[in-house]
Amino acid sequence: MKIITKCVLAAASMVSATTASAEIVCNGEGDCWHVRERHAYRPEFGLRVYSDDWRWADADAKRYRWREHEGRGYWRNGIWIEF
Repeated sequence: MKIITKCVLAAASMVSATTASAEIVCNGEGDCWHVRERHAYRPEFGLRVYSDDWRWADADAKRYRWREHEGRGYWRNGIWIEF
């Protein structure tokens, strides 16, 4: 019985470890989006990368907004730029 419990706990920790790799990226214009894998953003893109549990403060609610996207890239001037 102990072996089964250990296997279940090990599998659960592996699943949570892979889902924890998601991140939130924001640009200087306040556009924020979720990414599923880590990308090497160039410094000139002016992006900030946060952990998936990051949330903006209530005082910043007018500064930030969520954006949707598909593919690999970033938001600039309201346009999704793929790379």
